[in-house]
Amino acid sequence: MKTFSPKQQDIVRKWYLVDAKNQVLGRLASEVARVLRGKHKAIFAPHVDVGDNVVIINAEKIRVTGKKAQQKRYKRYSGYPGGLKETVYEDVLATYPERILEHAIQGMLPKNRLGRQMFKKVKIYAGEEHPHVAQKPEVLTFNL
Repeated sequence: MKTFSPKQQDIVRKWYLVDAKNQVLGRLASEVARVLRGKHKAIFAPHVDVGDNVVIINAEKIRVTGKKAQQKRYKRYSGYPGGLKETVYEDVLATYPERILEHAIQGMLPKNRLGRQMFKKVKIYAGEEHPHVAQKPEVLTFNL
């Protein structure tokens, strides 16, 4: 059996619009990562970026289950001694709601050049408005 490798002219990229209102963070992120990778297509190949573009709106209305809103922490390290900063989920949601979805989706993509290329195809907005109306994105709903 030979490895299937899709050609660039065979790849058709679509635009999808996802409403994150009242969606669970992890479940939504895994479905969006699947679309970004192209696993929903028949021509999927793990070494080629065949995924579609995704626009996510209402990132500020995403929800988590249980006590994660008070207990989930986001860490960043400056590289200096004592440079570890921690932020609680609620604080990040109040200031930069897009970063929560970015962090979750990026964690579900490959950790290499291909994953970074795939991540560039997701656009996340806190509110209802987005500047990608010209691309005519299809509404994508998940059975979560």
